[in-house]
Amino acid sequence: MAVLPDSWIKKMALEERMIDPFVEAQKRAGVISYGLSSYGYDARVSREFRIFTNVDSATVDPKNFSDTSFVARETDVCIIPPNSFALARTVEYFRVPRDVMVVCVGKSTYARCGIIVNVTPLEPGWEGHVTLEFSNTTPLPAKIYAEEGACQFLFLRGEGPPDVSYADRKGKYMGQTGITPPRL
Repeated sequence: MAVLPDSWIKKMALEERMIDPFVEAQKRAGVISYGLSSYGYDARVSREFRIFTNVDSATVDPKNFSDTSFVARETDVCIIPPNSFALARTVEYFRVPRDVMVVCVGKSTYARCGIIVNVTPLEPGWEGHVTLEFSNTTPLPAKIYAEEGACQFLFLRGEGPPDVSYADRKGKYMGQTGITPPRL
């Protein structure tokens, strides 16, 4: 399995709309960087956030998730309370080729501030906006900047396409738009 380079990512983004919208060169001036890098793509976080709260004394249950677990905000800067968590989504819509697996890693700018970004792998054939998970591991409030870089996606080509892709099995997160909470 090989990590695919910027030339392949650019070709697939422009010809197959694998990443839409696509930024061909990394943007850095005054922002947390985003766009095409040597062996990946730094995606942006949108202005939509869901911040976890305990105002309604809800229990977070992945089998029976309740919207009372969080508050919704549309903003340029999201403040995550100390030792808390927020969901967001990418600006970019991804269409993963059938023979590729995409892995997400956090950006060092956020990691060095105690902010961890988690995303499960994007499976072959999956498409949609990626729901991002931000954990504030610090005892202080933390800022997330909308329309700026949030994480980097690495594209790995398998030795061949799988017998059954995410699209083939009609995965529960296929085609998601907006922030998508847990589904059973």
